[in-house]
Amino acid sequence: MDLTEGTAQEKNSRSKKMMLWFGIASLIMGFAGWTSAYIVSRSREDWISDLDLPQAFFISTAIILLSSLTYLLAKQAVKKNDQKQGTLFLLVTLALGISFIVIQFSGFSQMLENGYYFTGPTSSIKMSYVFLIAAIHIVHVVAGLISLLVVLVQQLRGKYMPYNMLGLELGATFWHFLDFLWVYLILFMYFVK
Repeated sequence: MDLTEGTAQEKNSRSKKMMLWFGIASLIMGFAGWTSAYIVSRSREDWISDLDLPQAFFISTAIILLSSLTYLLAKQAVKKNDQKQGTLFLLVTLALGISFIVIQFSGFSQMLENGYYFTGPTSSIKMSYVFLIAAIHIVHVVAGLISLLVVLVQQLRGKYMPYNMLGLELGATFWHFLDFLWVYLILFMYFVK
């Protein structure tokens, strides 16, 4: 199908989805750059390969995966026109997203308690990358929470129906991307010593 064909609503939907995917592609390139720099930096003399990631990072991973499930359940509920259930699952997703960020900061605290800092005489290049990658991901999760709040407000206003779910679908796509991005990052930092 030609991208210029269809109703105005179909064209609008396609253009917004394409814009989202362009944004996601640029985020992938950014994180690919940071993880590539991480790999290249392993040859430095001050690289410490035996550092363990904080336990809080693994707990937050389970939480963010659960939040993807609740966002999916919200979408399915709205598709079945169960607005109350959709709203409930969006609220749970919001709570899980906030919990993810709180637990990530707990992970930063654990690293600081173990004497690992972002910069300074007791820091290492590896820990600087761990702090940087996790912090930049948190910034993007905050953006995801803002989009989730917009979706939630629109849901409470009765905007989403089984035949009109574009905003909900876009928000869910971005949220799932952030979740899978974190899973990639935690696995990367765990296995690439």
